[in-house]
Amino acid sequence: MKPSGEDQAVPAAGPWEECFQAAVQLALRAGQIIRKALTEEKRVSTKTSAADLVTETDHLVEDLIISELRERFPSHRFIAEEAAASGAKCVLTHSPTWIIDPIDGTCNFVHRFPTVAVSIGFAVRQELEFGVIYHCTEERLYTGRRGRGAFCNGQRLRVSGETDLSKALVLTEIGPKRDPATLKLFLSNMERLLHAKAHGVRVIGSSTLALCHLASGAADAYYQFGLHCWDLAAATVIIREAGGIVIDTSGGPLDLMACRVVAASTREMAMLIAQALQTINYGRDDEK
Repeated sequence: MKPSGEDQAVPAAGPWEECFQAAVQLALRAGQIIRKALTEEKRVSTKTSAADLVTETDHLVEDLIISELRERFPSHRFIAEEAAASGAKCVLTHSPTWIIDPIDGTCNFVHRFPTVAVSIGFAVRQELEFGVIYHCTEERLYTGRRGRGAFCNGQRLRVSGETDLSKALVLTEIGPKRDPATLKLFLSNMERLLHAKAHGVRVIGSSTLALCHLASGAADAYYQFGLHCWDLAAATVIIREAGGIVIDTSGGPLDLMACRVVAASTREMAMLIAQALQTINYGRDDEK
């Protein structure tokens, strides 16, 4: 079933209904651009390093989303991946704020590996209100609204509820740092979970879609060091509304700017994962 702005089975309109509907429509439009780019014979990309992949489509999609939202909501603030890469500060104030990842899974996109998404989160008074994530190639629209549930193409999402690590599929991402010390910690964390009898560990190349798999019950836990607020904002709402939990790797409350996260279907699972991890320091989004 293809998504549309009208098939989200949620209660009556709330205070941010216009913003939510705008996010849905823009995510779908952006997804069309990305799908078209994936099928083109030649795509312009700039690779300044193995860990820094920027595509022409990234900028096109981000500019589309921000320009349209700014025109409709001129008093709102924005945090976006490519703007941050160009030097814009990531500051989450009490003002209504859009947190945008134009293409999550950029490396996948460059190689035409089809796990690619658009992610749009929205926060007010530093509280996440809703998230919209569109899996471009599979045309799956994931949405979550605070207190109103999480859905994929209109079907309600629920986490697995798994508490036993030996039965858990755990997802993660490698992170942008590839120096020997960081890679050693990354591999050590994976090894710790496997020694703790995790049923499996997977890396799919898109943190937002990995988190959506958690929300849908297809996976049971997720952790990462080195992801950013735009990778996490929309997915956090979706997971919480699907009954899951999102916390800091220390086991404390989530800090959206801390570049680290554990998410799971249950608190028990989240704490098991958090206690197994060694910290990899990536700094903070709001200090860069």
